[in-house]
Amino acid sequence: MMTMHPNSMLIGVGNPFRSDDRAGLEVARLLQGQIPREMKYLEETGDGAELLEAWKGAGCVVLIDAIQSGAPPATIYRFDARAERLPAWFSRASTHTFGVAEAIELARQMGELPAKLVVYGIEGLDFSPGTELSPDVAEALPAIAKLILREVVKLCAVRVAKSV
Repeated sequence: MMTMHPNSMLIGVGNPFRSDDRAGLEVARLLQGQIPREMKYLEETGDGAELLEAWKGAGCVVLIDAIQSGAPPATIYRFDARAERLPAWFSRASTHTFGVAEAIELARQMGELPAKLVVYGIEGLDFSPGTELSPDVAEALPAIAKLILREVVKLCAVRVAKSV
């Protein structure tokens, strides 16, 4: 029998008023009704201090954020933050001063990383003020959500022995 890892959560990160910066939020919203009931759903701005507090005590976290690294729009990056540091360019690609990458490294130094932490970065094109996604990013979001949903189920699932 399968159940969710204790204190599992899906975190969508972004600013809903900065065009493609909302991509992480939009993917998380697509997943909200599809993730297992036991999984907590959060939307965050990307402030590092808020993220540290949000995932405190979490067993399994999947975090989705928009980035700007110069790759083609809608390029997907996946990082196992427990096994590896996020690349240095991830901090520069973020629109947050003390953001996702910095929060992860501070949590690592403090010994407070979640047991499982996977970060998805979605390459954006336009981060100017606005509420519309660029066409390439908007078109890719359903496929990105489907990809992440498969991982959420595998990553955060725990096999439990059937009770007799």
